[in-house]
Amino acid sequence: MAGIYLHIPFCKSRCSYCDFYSTTASEESDRFIKALCRELEIRKDFLGNEPVETLYLGGGTPSQLQEGELKRLFETLSFHYNLSNCREITLEANPDDLTPEYIKMLQTLPVNRISMGIQSFQDELLRPLNRRHTATQATEAVNRCRKAGFERISIDLMYGLPGQTPELFEKDLQQATRLMPEHISAYHLTYEEGTSLYKLLTKKRIRESEEEESLLYFRLLTDTLREAGYEHYEISNFCLPEKYAIHNSNYWKGIPYLGCGPSAHSFNGEVRQWNISSLSEYIARQLNGEKSYEEESLDTDTRYNELVITSLRTRWGLSLPQIKEKFGRERYRYCMRQAAKWISDGILEQRDETLLLTQKGIFVSDAVMSDLLWVEEE
Repeated sequence: MAGIYLHIPFCKSRCSYCDFYSTTASEESDRFIKALCRELEIRKDFLGNEPVETLYLGGGTPSQLQEGELKRLFETLSFHYNLSNCREITLEANPDDLTPEYIKMLQTLPVNRISMGIQSFQDELLRPLNRRHTATQATEAVNRCRKAGFERISIDLMYGLPGQTPELFEKDLQQATRLMPEHISAYHLTYEEGTSLYKLLTKKRIRESEEEESLLYFRLLTDTLREAGYEHYEISNFCLPEKYAIHNSNYWKGIPYLGCGPSAHSFNGEVRQWNISSLSEYIARQLNGEKSYEEESLDTDTRYNELVITSLRTRWGLSLPQIKEKFGRERYRYCMRQAAKWISDGILEQRDETLLLTQKGIFVSDAVMSDLLWVEEE
């Protein structure tokens, strides 16, 4: 099985915290779709004829695409790829794009999962983020998607925002659990260099959350969602029973995927590729039949380290037989030696032949992962 990720770079406006590649040059959408369809055709052999299990349209803002553009994409995908086993087709959307008319159009497509960037249900917190929607629009969008028959809805929330308090975050969580989406992703705000929020931070016009505040937000998050019946299956992701995001979970499990569109990444187990982060150059290269990506072959150390980082993030944990089989006894012994002190401190647990973070361990996960990484001695 394999996945496909399509990066749709268009946004009406840029959020103040975002450092993903995006552009407001929507006049290029027709040429972009031509280029994207061309890339899907050229790179169809990357996955080695593996059946496609998941398809994810991310961005940017995929809900900026119109009906004709989306239909052309799905026609191209169906022609060049085996989608007969495709279980999950996700479209990222802004709440204000999900009008009754747009949702009705989505019902004619094979999309079966909507991922909505809400971030907060408080208007006073949305404005500094330069989000286009209001709290009311967010709630209405979720309800419309539900009424239209979408049974897999995911929402994104953020915490550690400028002006946010634990009380306001608690209100966000209460509203989220009232809506009961099948999936909730919740991320701590990071101040990425070059973003508008980062500039305000450096000018000391806003302040970053202290560590104790961040831990309080995270405890509120995990406790509230657990009580509401959500499974905490990855550090930043929660779902109702068995409603986890298949596409993202496959990333963490190391399942191959093809990424098309500017800045998209691909991985087939041995090689990682990444496209150029320029819409104009991407379009020119694709339409001229030129390669638009760089690549690297992953050595044994890198593949071991990536397995540690991705596996320990999840409820499925790090498989010890997999370490031994793929990387040999030396790395297996190293992994167990490094894990020993964390196990004795109740940060990690060994369950059968799997290493997992405990609830206590989630709070110091970065330190645990770092300690288990393979570092060549000089």
